[in-house]
Amino acid sequence: MSERLAEHTTTRVGGPARAWVTARTESEAIEAVRAADAAGEPLFVLGGGSNTLMADAGFPGTVVRLAFEGIEVREGAEAREGDADDQDSAAGGDRAGEAVVVRVAAGHPWDDAVAWTVEHGLVGIEALSGIPGSAGATPVQNVGAYGADVSQVLVSLRAWDREAGQVVELGAEELEFGYRDSIIKRSMLETGAPSPRWIVLSIDVRLRRASGAAEPTAPVRYGQLASALDVAEGTHAPLAVVRREVLALRAAKGMVSDPQDPDTWSTGSYFTNPIVPAAVRASLPEGAPAFAAGRAADGTELVKLSAAWLIDHAGFAKGFGLPDVAPREGGPDGRGADGAGLAGGRASVSTKHTLAMTNRGDASTEDVLMIARTVRDGVKARFGVDLHPEPMIIGTSL
Repeated sequence: MSERLAEHTTTRVGGPARAWVTARTESEAIEAVRAADAAGEPLFVLGGGSNTLMADAGFPGTVVRLAFEGIEVREGAEAREGDADDQDSAAGGDRAGEAVVVRVAAGHPWDDAVAWTVEHGLVGIEALSGIPGSAGATPVQNVGAYGADVSQVLVSLRAWDREAGQVVELGAEELEFGYRDSIIKRSMLETGAPSPRWIVLSIDVRLRRASGAAEPTAPVRYGQLASALDVAEGTHAPLAVVRREVLALRAAKGMVSDPQDPDTWSTGSYFTNPIVPAAVRASLPEGAPAFAAGRAADGTELVKLSAAWLIDHAGFAKGFGLPDVAPREGGPDGRGADGAGLAGGRASVSTKHTLAMTNRGDASTEDVLMIARTVRDGVKARFGVDLHPEPMIIGTSL
């Protein structure tokens, strides 16, 4: 019996793959990808499964799961080859501020990598604690949270270039990072392919040694996090405490994986924050958050809106879609005509955060999409703003 994607994705939905390969080394991954491409076989490369929504029908091709792990220090006065366990002193000493380049294998669980850097007193990705998935996926999506994103620290990555048929190294500039975007992600979106041209094998991130030998500290660049830490934005806080508070903030929103909590059975944030012409802000109610987002190619001033605010103020409360969630005044009725919920109560907006579309235990992919479509259409009808999905949707569509 073939592997079901539901067993390997954070939303716990998705049908079987026609063929499945677990790649425990880089060479196994490359060979599996080459074999599928040579046979003209549809290919999907899976990491931690946190940013994927696979069709109920499954995948009519080969799924290659990247299962190889490892962390090593590549640059820095004490860098040397070997396992992370052999490099306990790599981030030690009194050289605060010194740059340290760390290589992380594509299949390594991202939060485990973040925890390792914090334990070794390295600053740069602590605000990205608790994000599910694998390290190799982080540059594809340019993941970010609490004032940080991967593009701020990524030096380069190694990848299998399916077109060139060789391993290549891509620098940060070559990746053309944008908001939750990169040239790797665009290679899928522009072609409609389920996997990108470049299959990430490892990433190199440039971190720095924290100041404070006894209690390493890190800068705090996000208001909500600063408030949780009771410090001023732009000041420093203990590195381990920053990680702890980020995990607590994410857990309160259902954004830290928990096998016992259906609010975490999701792709995380389902919609990206819309980036729109600044003129759109004038059409929104007073108090709608809007942040400067640069200018478009034609010079138009842009702002970033809050997708969570738009969803909430379009009438979609936390828990929308559950049988016992009453409609908001002037908002849509999440219970459905028969009181059982739009998706029979099997899927809903998270009860902790309006950005997550969740599986309540026995949902199908289409159940989750039913909730997402209703939210998307409701925001468009109420505010005239388009919401775009953050996860890759394979074999079906929003």
